[in-house]
Amino acid sequence: MNFTHTEDRRMLADSLDRYLAEQYGFVERDHIAWSEAGCSDKHWNQLAEIGALGALFPESVGGFGGGGFDVAVVFESLGKGLVVEPFLGALVVGRAIAQAGNAAQQALIAGLVDGSTVAALAHEEPSSHYEPTLVATRAEKNANGWMLIGAKAVVQQGQRAGLLLVSARTAGAVGDAQGISLFLVPGDAEGIARRDYPKFDGGRAAELTLQNVQVGPDALLGAEGAGADVLEHATGWGLLALAAESLGAMEVAKRDTLEYLRTRKQFGVPIGSFQALQHRMADLLIEVEQARSAVINAAAAIDGDDRIARERALSAAKFSVGKIGTRVAEEAIQLHGGIGMTWELPLAHYAKRLVMIDHQLGDEDFHLQRYIDLGREAA
Repeated sequence: MNFTHTEDRRMLADSLDRYLAEQYGFVERDHIAWSEAGCSDKHWNQLAEIGALGALFPESVGGFGGGGFDVAVVFESLGKGLVVEPFLGALVVGRAIAQAGNAAQQALIAGLVDGSTVAALAHEEPSSHYEPTLVATRAEKNANGWMLIGAKAVVQQGQRAGLLLVSARTAGAVGDAQGISLFLVPGDAEGIARRDYPKFDGGRAAELTLQNVQVGPDALLGAEGAGADVLEHATGWGLLALAAESLGAMEVAKRDTLEYLRTRKQFGVPIGSFQALQHRMADLLIEVEQARSAVINAAAAIDGDDRIARERALSAAKFSVGKIGTRVAEEAIQLHGGIGMTWELPLAHYAKRLVMIDHQLGDEDFHLQRYIDLGREAA
């Protein structure tokens, strides 16, 4: 199989890498990440103009890419720059709309592509612990459409989102796959209370409380009670995106650590000449390449029709970057010594992001078990 990127993908990656290096350097990123907004309208719009958002969606819904490797290329570049803009929400919400939306709902994707709409997935709940079917939020049907009641946790950029994809139970018991429905809800809908806060690795998230939020019948995305399959499809793209982002962050941590070993001297020689450190770095390089292979495998599988093969590849990639990303973070800091822990050194922030990616959309333990369960399902 040929894994060489097309010319269009290489050009997009080069444009993104160059923009982020020149306009979104560490000082700028640090200022944005810890600002009150936790993101930047200026950079968001400019990244949209470059085509970073359009590449996430197929031509059939207004994008110009949409393949697994298109998404991987974009998010690997975003990982290199530690970008905190709400790309993940745009991807997951847009993919759900593309999968299950009617013509009117799919028209919303145009706003995601040009950056005029910020979207967020509101699915996780305070007690769900990664389990996708543990949905307690309720949607009650009435004469005007639906009434949403419940709470959502860790909604990425939830304070800024103008479009929320909310999961709610219309039938069944908490934990049942059947009976979960999806709703497209305006971010400023009456009855939504938000509590936003800074994240450990930069940017912001929000806790949402839905207090009798009334939406029209046209807010329902797809068939009533059939949202679990749409969520699996949409979050699968999110898993690929996070794995590729982690790979990009690992590459920078690896590069900076190699440079430090070449330049830092003890006893008059570079510490990279010490055999013990060489062995540790060699092991790290092998681990990063293993993560790259897992991301490539997931990007190739996500466009396939075999659900089990696709989902196993995605869980394998998420497990791999969770485990390897944490090791890269730990080893890079230890090889730097005390300076690796300082706020002023970019490496510390890459290490934080690598660790936190493991906790988005399921950690390594969750995805290892999911990989096993999917294998049993296929047997």
